[in-house]
Amino acid sequence: MDVVLVDTSVWINFFKAKETTASLFLKNNLSDIIIATCPVILQEVLQGIVSDQEFTKVNTYFDTLFPLVGNSYNLAYKAAQLYRELRKKGVTVRKPNDCLIALYAMDYDIPILQDDRDFQLIAQHAKLKLI
Repeated sequence: MDVVLVDTSVWINFFKAKETTASLFLKNNLSDIIIATCPVILQEVLQGIVSDQEFTKVNTYFDTLFPLVGNSYNLAYKAAQLYRELRKKGVTVRKPNDCLIALYAMDYDIPILQDDRDFQLIAQHAKLKLI
């Protein structure tokens, strides 16, 4: 089975039942892929949940996903470098956390499933694999 990092943008659409290409891919392939996550995605998803019951439910689900780990300082440094390199090329990433999420995918050499144009921009200038 392939490992896929699923970005916050997809989880939001998936949980709201908003059908996008990426959320439908996730829905249709849940049993065919290993879903990875990282600390930033977990934080972004959980911080947007209002209900305590839903928060607990989603957090419990995320505990079953494949956790991507790494040296947080090293990843932050590399994400800052990526952000700066993109800026030098005239590319502005709207959400700097997306550089950090992209670094997790690149460090593990796995693709990212996303509904966010920042990742498309990053992939044009870095070795980020997109689904």
